[in-house]
Formats: sequence, C-alpha cells, structure tokens
Amino acid sequence: MLTLPKKVTIIEVGPRDGLQNEKLFVPTEIKKQFISALRNAGLKEMELTSFVSPKWVPQMGDAAEIVADSLDEETRNIVLAPNRKGIDRVYSTNCQAVAVFVGVSNTFNQKNINKSTVDSMTELKPIIKELKEKNYFVRACISTAFYCPYEGKIEEEEALKLCREFVETGADELSVADTIGMAAPHEAYSLFSKIKEEFKETLITAHFHDTRKLGLANILASLQAGVNRFDTSAGGLGGCPFAPGASGNTATEDVVYMLERMGIDTGIDLQKLVDAIEIVRPHISREITSGYFSLHSQTVS
Repeated sequence: MLTLPKKVTIIEVGPRDGLQNEKLFVPTEIKKQFISALRNAGLKEMELTSFVSPKWVPQMGDAAEIVADSLDEETRNIVLAPNRKGIDRVYSTNCQAVAVFVGVSNTFNQKNINKSTVDSMTELKPIIKELKEKNYFVRACISTAFYCPYEGKIEEEEALKLCREFVETGADELSVADTIGMAAPHEAYSLFSKIKEEFKETLITAHFHDTRKLGLANILASLQAGVNRFDTSAGGLGGCPFAPGASGNTATEDVVYMLERMGIDTGIDLQKLVDAIEIVRPHISREITSGYFSLHSQTVS
C-alpha cells in the first residue's frame, strides 16, 4: 500500500530556473505578469529571479526590477544569489529569502561558477551565517546530487556530505537536484530516504529534471521516501547552460494533476496554472509539451 502525505508543497521555479536558459529575452513585463498569474493559481513559494552576471545569464539582467515589483507578503519570494556580489544586491531589496547553490560534482561546479565545490562552500559558509543573523530564509540548492554530465554517477555519501555541510551552517531548506535528469526511481527513493532520516529538522525538497521522462516516477518514489516538497516549473520550462542535454524541470501542471488524482492536496488551480503558462508561451523559443498543458491549452498551435 502506498504511503502518501495528505498535502504537498510545490515550489515554482519557472520564473528563474525555467527562464534562465531561454534563448529569447522574455520581456520584463511578461515575467511580472507570469509571476502574478502563478500566484493567482495558488503557488505560495516561488523562485522569482537570480542576481547573477547579466553577461553570463542575460535573461536575468532585469532581476532588480522583477524583485522591486513582484514581492508579495503571502508568498515566500526566493531570489538566487550565488556569491557575495549577488548577496549584496539582495540586501538592497526587500526580499527575505535567498537561494544559494553548489554542485556535488567538482567538475560541474568548476564549469558553472569557476570554483571547486570546496572553494564554493568556503565562500558560502560565512555568507549563510550572515544571512541567518539577519533573519533571512536560506535555501541551499544541491546540484548534480545523482549524476554529473562530466563525472557520471555521484556516490550517495558525497551528496549527503554536502547536505550536512549546509545544514550545519544553518540552511533552512535543502533542494536536492537531479540536474541532468538521469536518476531512476530506486535511486531517488534511496537518497531521499537517507536525507529525510538524517535531517529531520530541515525542509527537504526534491528537484527533478524530466530529461528522460522519469520526473513523475521519481516524484512518486520521493513521496514514498517521505518528501512532501517539490520544485517544479510551469510548462516544464528550464534547463541548465552548464549541464549539456539537461531538459526542463518536471512540469508543474503534470505534477499537480498527478498529486490531485492521488488525493494529495496542492492548493493549486490547474486551469489558472494553464492560463499563467499561456502568458509566457508566445515569448519563448521552445514548444511546451507537458501532457496536461497540451490537452487543456486553449491556444491552437
């Protein structure tokens, strides 16, 4: 018999993770409308944008304006800031939740932010402690927790070790990612069972990319491991510029549909979610192919 939670929290990463790798620049006003419509659909936690170099990630060049106009008291508004420069930009806003990230894989980390995993943690530890002293919510994103495009399979203990470092430093949440979408359900169950067992006082979130169409299967396996928080992206948007072949995140609408069919409350209105995707759809280069959207979209391709 399946052991399932009664309620699941969806963290919408579409405006940040979903759009960061988009080739066409999505107009700032469209991003704001997208964020507002996602909130209207019932999403209470969301990655809005990231304070990164516009030279490397042009799509996020309007981050300051997005944050200035899109904060909401009823929502946990998360901004990604990978280093001291980004954190200082967060301090100039009213945002109170920050995401930082490090890859378990040393090679991935080097290609992503030009630092080793050890050097990244050395830089981040005092920053996280500083954020906690200032009462910020800190979300630690653990990239390549299962597989790396350069190093192959990641040993579970290596992922657990990085999680441990973040928790000991004061992180409130661990978002543990299958960055290139290679994890199989038994691997998701195994790692998340260990994470849930060890870090009982920390929010644990599973983050799956749907590269090999195993996103929903991995979410089901993670539910069995006790996870009740999932990162998803409206329309299945996403990808990583430093992870060759990685497709988008598991689509929010497909995840919500599956969970609701299983009797698990998400608090999300599926039709309003489809309406939110319709706002951004004309401005992106890739086709939206998620099952639920394809069946319920009013736009004729």
